[in-house]
Amino acid sequence: MSGYAPEAVEGFERSRVLFEQLVAGLATVEVDEQTHTELEERIGGQGRALMRQLLQDRLDLAAVRERRALRVVDAEQVAHTRVERGHQRGLATVFGPVTVTRMAYRAAGARNLYPADARLNLPAGLHSHGLRRLAALESVRGSFDTAAAAIERETGVRLGKRQLEELTQAAAADVEAFYTARRPQPAPDRLLVMQFDGKGIVMVPSALRQATAKAAARAERKLATRLSAGEKNGRKRMAELAAVYDTVPVPRTPADIIGKPGATTRGAARPRQAPKATGKWLTASITDDIDVVVAAGFDEAGRRDPKHERTWIVLLDGNRTQINAVTAQAARRGVTVHILLDFIHVLEYLWKAAWSFFYQGDPAAETWVAQQATKILEGKATQVAAGIRRRATRFGYKPAERAGADACATYLTNKAPYLGYDTALAQGWPIATGVIEGAARHLVKDRMDITGARWGLEGAESVLRLRALVTNGDFDDYWAFHQRQEHHRVHWRRYQHHRDELTLAA
Repeated sequence: MSGYAPEAVEGFERSRVLFEQLVAGLATVEVDEQTHTELEERIGGQGRALMRQLLQDRLDLAAVRERRALRVVDAEQVAHTRVERGHQRGLATVFGPVTVTRMAYRAAGARNLYPADARLNLPAGLHSHGLRRLAALESVRGSFDTAAAAIERETGVRLGKRQLEELTQAAAADVEAFYTARRPQPAPDRLLVMQFDGKGIVMVPSALRQATAKAAARAERKLATRLSAGEKNGRKRMAELAAVYDTVPVPRTPADIIGKPGATTRGAARPRQAPKATGKWLTASITDDIDVVVAAGFDEAGRRDPKHERTWIVLLDGNRTQINAVTAQAARRGVTVHILLDFIHVLEYLWKAAWSFFYQGDPAAETWVAQQATKILEGKATQVAAGIRRRATRFGYKPAERAGADACATYLTNKAPYLGYDTALAQGWPIATGVIEGAARHLVKDRMDITGARWGLEGAESVLRLRALVTNGDFDDYWAFHQRQEHHRVHWRRYQHHRDELTLAA
């Protein structure tokens, strides 16, 4: 067999003994009485010990085969001419702890160099990249406690909560660089859509923004041991989210969006479905503000359409800071964007107005909302606002009674430039922020809002970035990129020469 060496047989003798012991144990008469569950547990436990020994034996064989390099020079151009064998370091792996033995290249006043560590791409810390990968994936699924339990079940390795947090933060170190280097495939026949939103996360006091921290300090708590309803508002910091995706235009009419209340659908044409999002990219940050996250969304859009040949749509919920940030980025980059407000938010305002005019539960309210919504979809938002005000005045509603109507009319008037749904439907654009709303639930609420969770900035940021990676379907590609970056950071930046110049002596 090519590459086979005689010392390999002796090198794996301990693994061979463990394997034979496992097989011999399974062949005993006593095992005949065991259930399949007991067999799984027996083979799983002894099998993990066997795999750990196989890895240890392979590392020991590599140590035996290591040959002295002709020349090793560090990044400060210091030649490491003294070589010592037998230097050891520990490594916690998915199979258990092992020991790595290798040559140390020494020079007076300089840190030792270990070319074998570079060849193995060993991490700077104790935990292997395989264990780090598992820690990152499990930590973004659920709490750190459940992550630790899952890792111990799968590997037998016990990690503390602080260790998991540190490994997760280290795992997220290259997310920004990964997406900067990525070049998506062009899609000139599709719309380019961006959505932005925010979601609050309960933080430890030291991680709150200054204004929020002051409000929390002034607030009086009802209970000493936990926060009561409404008391989390002064303990949250806003995570900013961005989504970018492609979609094929689907022209629609207002009737595809709003049906007549109580109308039968028998024999009627089926409404056309909203444009489907493809190639979704999500990001979230607890440390960056709206301007920075909006810029990140525009960076991703620019990577997809560097020549600005596609139609760019931006969907928002009406937040003025977001609108200003989007407008500023578009002007800075010289790109035309079409800003639309989420139609679901418009409907919420219409229902506020409806309860100024109708009793709760009145079916007439539903008909009225449908009529007004249809007019807005036809591009008549300002006319609807004027009609709402006239109705409230004509029937002599008191200020408290007409508060919902006035709020709706003001919203429609102020946001009129971003309510061009007639153009959007005719051109086949999406008009709802479902993608970013779903991201807010999935990226933030499902993981960050676990009961009792209090987040620090670095931990929250790392989990958000990794959850976005997993959601985007990019984690495997990212992990390969991250290991290359780790290889450079931990090893080859310490050398003057690259690996192909570290020639081994014959």
